[in-house]
This record gives sequence, C-alpha cells and structure tokens, in this order.
Amino acid sequence: MTIDRKFHWMDLPYHILIGKELISNLSSILDKLNIPIDEISFFTGPNIYTKIFSRYLSKELISRPTYIVNEATWRQIEVLERKLYDDIRFIIGFGGGKTIDVAKFIAFRNKIEFISIPTAPSHDGIASQFASIKDKHRAYSYKVKPPYVVLVDLDIIVKAPKRLISSGVGDALAKFTAVADWRLAHEEKGEYYGEYAANLALLGARLVSKYSRGIGEGDEESIRTLVEALISDGVAAGIAGSSRPCSGSEHLFSHALDLYASKHALHGEQVGVGTILMSYLHDMDWRYIRQRLSDAGSPINYKDLGIPKDDIINAIIYAKRVRPERYTILHKLNITRSYAVEIAEKTMVI
Repeated sequence: MTIDRKFHWMDLPYHILIGKELISNLSSILDKLNIPIDEISFFTGPNIYTKIFSRYLSKELISRPTYIVNEATWRQIEVLERKLYDDIRFIIGFGGGKTIDVAKFIAFRNKIEFISIPTAPSHDGIASQFASIKDKHRAYSYKVKPPYVVLVDLDIIVKAPKRLISSGVGDALAKFTAVADWRLAHEEKGEYYGEYAANLALLGARLVSKYSRGIGEGDEESIRTLVEALISDGVAAGIAGSSRPCSGSEHLFSHALDLYASKHALHGEQVGVGTILMSYLHDMDWRYIRQRLSDAGSPINYKDLGIPKDDIINAIIYAKRVRPERYTILHKLNITRSYAVEIAEKTMVI
C-alpha cells in the first residue's frame, strides 16, 4: 500500500470574512490580521480596476504594486511573475475567477501568502486549493495552497452581473453529481471517499437549491448563501485532499466543451447544464436540478448556452477522454452517439 492511501493532507483557508463595507475598511482589516500594507500587492482585472478597485480602496492601498490580469494562461503568469517585486509577502487577488486563479497560482509558485477577494460568486475557486490555468488547448487544474484569507464584501458581490451570479449556482449544484461520481469511484475502483467532505459539498448544493429563486431575484441573503456554499465547497475539497467532492462528470462535460465546441459559455453555466445531463445518467431527479437552475436564471439547454447541438453531443461522448484517470459515470457507461442524443433530448438540453 502506498503512503498516499494511508493518509491525505487537509489544506484549509486560515481566515474567512464575509460582511458589508469590508473593502472600504480593508486597511484596518489587514492591520488586525497583522498584514503590513507595505508588503502586499494586488492582482485585478481591467474592468474591476476601473469600476471597483480605484473607487473603493484607500489611496494608501491603491499606491501598492498592482498587476492587471487579462487571462488565466501560462503566458500571462510568466509575464506577471517577471514584474513581481522581491519584497512582496502577500498577494491579493481582487476580482473574478481568472484573477483569483492567476494570483493564487503565482502566490503558490513564489511562496507568498494569498488573499482572495472575489467580486463575483461565479465559481467555487474562491477558497479552494486549486487553480485553473490554460495552455494553448485547454484548462488544467493545479493543486496549490488555499487562501490565507478569504474576504467577501456583500456590497460588491450582490452588484455583480447576474450572469456571473447564476454561473455560481451551476457550479454549486454540480456537487450533486460530483459526489455521486466520487461514491461510484469508491464502490467500483476502491478510491478514497470521505463522508464528511462529501456531505459538506452536498449541504451547499441543497441550500443553494433552496434559495435558487431568491438568488435569481437578486436577494442579498440568498446570494450570501450562494457565496457561503461556494466557500464551503473549497473547504470540502481541502478536507478531501482533492477536488473530488466538487468536480465530476459534469465538469468533464464542461472541459470537453472547452476543447471541442465552436462556442463557449461561462464555466459555471456549462457545468450546470452538465449537471442536468449527468444527474440523468445517475438516475437522480434531473428535473429538480433543471428547475433550480432555471429559477436562478442559469442556462438549462443548448440555446441558453449559445452552443450548437452537435457540440453538446460531442462533449457528452468525449468528456471521459479529458481525464481518463478520474472514474465517473461516463467511464462506466458506453456512451454512443445515439445514446448521447437520447440523453440530451430526454433532459431537454437539445
């Protein structure tokens, strides 16, 4: 028996703060956390820099080295790393998914503590130990270090574009099929399965389901529930020591779309539709999941995604090729083209 089957590491965020007016009080919060302002740098996106960064932060913070993230790619990482100051001990990722992933990855590579300040609840990378970075062809998930601090300002989050919020719902509900795939891999392949991590991920999915209509209507408390669920998903992955409780066949479907489709939607949007499809294969209540996504304003079919029918079918067929080592319902079943069409038609995805 190998060592990694005897135990696994649990990496979790050290501090999590959720509330209102946090960004406008960021200097005092950093002080309370014993984080010197002269040892921090910011990573942010071009739109966030214009609309939020320069409006909400104090002059003292704005004067710190700030790096603009345009894409979550290796090329972008190499460019930004060459500009990184030597005396930086804390990197703050202030923005959306791409910014968080790039900042998290660069912090890990350079042995710097990472602080996550998301501006939209679009996916579960807010507090996770994984970063999604693209090469020329596809995105790869890299295991890094979870954030030292996660800071969520509800004043900003609730004003995020509705599409980004509904994308987060898709990623949250994906845990229904991700956990089912994880359990399947345990039962049929002897893979480690953690009951606590699995149930933590499922708890978030159930709560987001409960508040899906409120999320779609822009209700602040409902959106807070979504944020907390996405954070707890990152914690679940930390407890599991892998992304298993958060990512299964529905994510493979999304990755296959990224590889093979002529058009693409947001990650959480694709994952949400993938959850409908994969819940059907798992003999789960796919209609319930479809309705909860619809309540939140998330895509539920190929038209909503803006992706051609044939690309949906191809993604169902070829998804298991994306990560052949990650056993899921797609690896168990023989998905022929005719079967893929049947799955998509019966779930009303096409």
